[in-house]
Amino acid sequence: MKACYHEDVVFNDEVFKKLDFDHVTSMWSMLLRGAKKDGGLELVFDSVEANDDSGSANWTATYKFQGRKVVNRIHAEFTFKDGKIVTHNDSFDFYKWAKQALPLGFVLGLFIRPVIQK
Repeated sequence: MKACYHEDVVFNDEVFKKLDFDHVTSMWSMLLRGAKKDGGLELVFDSVEANDDSGSANWTATYKFQGRKVVNRIHAEFTFKDGKIVTHNDSFDFYKWAKQALPLGFVLGLFIRPVIQK
């Protein structure tokens, strides 16, 4: 992923907000290390569209998070600069993700979301 991002990238999703190049590439490293440790990661893409300036895709990530199976359906929007991603915005159902990934699921998601977004 590091090679895909422009040095001026800004990444946002339902958990991480306004990540710069160093933080977004660290986030991907952390997620991929965790997936490898927990048994792998399956990615399925559809509705992929792109031109020189922007793009979008739907993708589904299936993985284990702290031993729990997670199936996360994500919509991604991108803009490009110099052939690399300069903005990357992912959207998904945070509470559905939390219900699968967190020990107390939805309830914990209500309280933890504001904390992890800071």
